Amino acid sequence: MNSKQGNAAIITQICCLLDQLPQPAYTLPLEVLHGSSIGQHFRHILDFYQCLLRDIPAGTVNYTHRDRNPLMESLPEAAGEVFKELSDAIQALDESKPLSVLGDFSAQDGDEQRPAFHSSVGRELMYAHDHAVHHLALIRIGIREAAPGIGFDPHLGYAPATVQHRAESC
Repeated sequence: MNSKQGNAAIITQICCLLDQLPQPAYTLPLEVLHGSSIGQHFRHILDFYQCLLRDIPAGTVNYTHRDRNPLMESLPEAAGEVFKELSDAIQALDESKPLSVLGDFSAQDGDEQRPAFHSSVGRELMYAHDHAVHHLALIRIGIREAAPGIGFDPHLGYAPATVQHRAESC
């Protein structure tokens, strides 16, 4: 599976969850998530994909300049529509295109002090996928608390290597 296929699969998981989540559960601040909501985690995943797609034409990705659109964390159906559009846009990307990515290691450094690292569209799609897996693990915890009746893929929030390792261990 290549990075485009992997991202299409994880975005399909995301959209299935968004289709099931009632708005009150989506926006409820949860103690188990340190006061953040499930919707805030979905919005955060979306922000990283949007940064990548926005910055590819310029050739330098800056993940710190995120939109943080409150609509995406308050309306699951709106977030779902944007994720579907992103999935379509990802399929048109050239994974081999070179990029630079600005590192972010300090809250005090401005953009001019941030190092740039060589990367590619495929590598950054891998990063976006891994970032989504991480937040889906948190979302899974939030769903159990806020919407325990929601069904989801048993592999939700697990890295592919973890799923494979568990299958081999049985």
